[in-house]
Amino acid sequence: MKLKEIASLVNGEILGDESIEITGASGFYDAKDGDITFIASNKFIREISKCKASSLIVKDFLDNIKIPQIKVQNPYIAFIKLLNHFYVKPREPKGLSKDSYIPEETKIGNDVSIYPFVYISENVTIGDNTIIYPFTFIGENTIIGKNCLIYPNVVIREDIKIGDRVIIHSGTVIGSDGFGYIFDNEKHQKIPQVGGVIIEDDVEIGANVTIDRATTGNTIISKGTKIDNLVQIAHNVKIGKNTIIVAQVGIAGSSEIGDNVTLAGQVGISDHSKIESETIIGAQSGTMGYVKKGIYTGTPAIPHKDWLKSQAIFTKLPEIYKKIKEFERKITELERRILK
Repeated sequence: MKLKEIASLVNGEILGDESIEITGASGFYDAKDGDITFIASNKFIREISKCKASSLIVKDFLDNIKIPQIKVQNPYIAFIKLLNHFYVKPREPKGLSKDSYIPEETKIGNDVSIYPFVYISENVTIGDNTIIYPFTFIGENTIIGKNCLIYPNVVIREDIKIGDRVIIHSGTVIGSDGFGYIFDNEKHQKIPQVGGVIIEDDVEIGANVTIDRATTGNTIISKGTKIDNLVQIAHNVKIGKNTIIVAQVGIAGSSEIGDNVTLAGQVGISDHSKIESETIIGAQSGTMGYVKKGIYTGTPAIPHKDWLKSQAIFTKLPEIYKKIKEFERKITELERRILK
C-alpha cells in the first residue's frame, strides 16, 4: 500500500516520498522496514534514531528527519485505523455447529456463528452477526444483541440482557449469585439472588471478570464502559457510561459509579458507595461513601494533591523519628541536671 493511499485513509498530509510501499503498522520500537508507526510523545522524538520504520504518523511535522511523515490531528486514532486495516479481518459466518446444544425455539438472527460445545438454554435470543466461541454456557431467558463477540469459556447465566457490539473475553462469568447472607440461628442464611444483569451497547469485558446478578432488580453496566481483566463487580452495582475499570478492581454491592469515571488497578470500592461522574481514583486506592468529582489516591482515598504531600512527609518519617528520639534524650538529660 502506497504512503499516499495511507494518507488518504487517515485523512493526513504527507511530508516526503508519497510513493513508498507500506506493508504493516507497528509500535515505535518494534517497527521494521516497510512499517509505519506513530509518535505518541516527545520521548519518542528524542529516540527517533532508534526507529526503523519507513514512515511516521505525527501531530506536527518534525524537522531534520529523513523518514517520510504523515501529519494528522490525532496520531493515536490514525494508528488504530491502520491496525484495523492491516490486521483485523472480517469474520466469516460459520453457522451453527452440530456439536453445540441449541434448542429449536432459540431465536437466532442472521449470520450468527455458534462454535462446537456451546450450550444454550431455553428461551434465548441471539442477534445478527454475533459470534459465540466453544465451551460457552448461556442460561435461560437471556438476550444477546447484534454483532457481539463472546470468546471461549464464558458463562452467561439466566435472565441476562446484553446489548449490541459487546465483547466478552474468556473465563468471564456474568450473572453469578451476589454475595448476600444474613447471620441467623448461628449460621449464615443465603439471601436468594433473583435479579439480573444488564450489559448495554459497546461494552467490553476482559478475561476472568465476575459480574454478579442483583438481589432484586439489575446490576447495570452502561453503554461504552470498558472493563479490564480480573475485575469483581458485586450485586446491584450501577456503572455509568464510558467508564474505565482497570484490572483487579473490586466494587462492592449497591455502589453507583458515574459516567466517564476511571478506576485504576486494584482500586477497592466499599458497599453502597457513590462516585460522581468524571472522577479518577488512583491505583490501589480504597474509597467509601460519597465521592465528589475529583482525583483521589490512597487508602482511605484523599485528594491526589494532598496524597502527594502526605507521601513526601511519609518518606521523611524515619528521619523525623530519629530527631524526636534525640530531643527526648536531650530533655531527659536536662531534667536530670535540674533535679540535681
